Amino acid sequence: MIGQFFSGVSALFQGFGYWKKKPHLMLLGLIPALIVFLLVGAALVTLLFFVDDLVEWATPWAASWDEVWRNVLRIAFMTLIVAGGVFLSVTTFTAITLTVGDPFYERIWLSVERDLGDENPGEGLGLLAAARGSLWLVGMGILAAIAVAIMGVIPLIGSVAAAVVGVTLNGTVLSRELTGRALDARRLLGEQRASVIRGNRAQLLGFGVATQLCFMVPGGAVFTMPAAVAGSTVLARRLLDERGLTRAGSPANAEQ
Repeated sequence: MIGQFFSGVSALFQGFGYWKKKPHLMLLGLIPALIVFLLVGAALVTLLFFVDDLVEWATPWAASWDEVWRNVLRIAFMTLIVAGGVFLSVTTFTAITLTVGDPFYERIWLSVERDLGDENPGEGLGLLAAARGSLWLVGMGILAAIAVAIMGVIPLIGSVAAAVVGVTLNGTVLSRELTGRALDARRLLGEQRASVIRGNRAQLLGFGVATQLCFMVPGGAVFTMPAAVAGSTVLARRLLDERGLTRAGSPANAEQ
């Protein structure tokens, strides 16, 4: 289990290796990531700027409390809102970037696929499919942010538990979405797709958690995004190879 987790982490490091192998291609992946990062960053800064007013508006019933307890409550609310906003910003960044930058990231995906020996892996997601996946990603990000906010109110261990749960949930969602391109290209649906995911949850979690942590480093999301696309392709190919689903004449290719 632990070995599989770190195997998933290693896939992200292999993705970073493409900065050396294909620097010009990876630089293209920076363009949509940087644009969306600035937009999402501006939204997060706006939240931080108005969080005091937001908390005060949300807790009018505490206005008559003793000042000490009122401040404790509002600081707790402020912490929850900021923590939820940070986790939501990560999934929002990923979702919008994958949609806006679909042509760029499809080129990275295809290049990695060919490096791994598959000249014709199938067609990419397409803009509409990418947009649907992004909406799903944002929805799951909202649920993760709510979970983080709820767990944050637990005394003593709340903040630590919220951080662990938030990284785990967001990491799981990120890995499913990022590896989806290779699975969709091979028309893997239903039970076939579920079996790939079910048998490799630890690897997917390792990749997703590592990606999530890199995204949370200031400015790290921009440089990590192209590597995450490349690394997720490496991971997806690894999982598909184990089941013989990327070879000529495989069940996936036979359906195309």
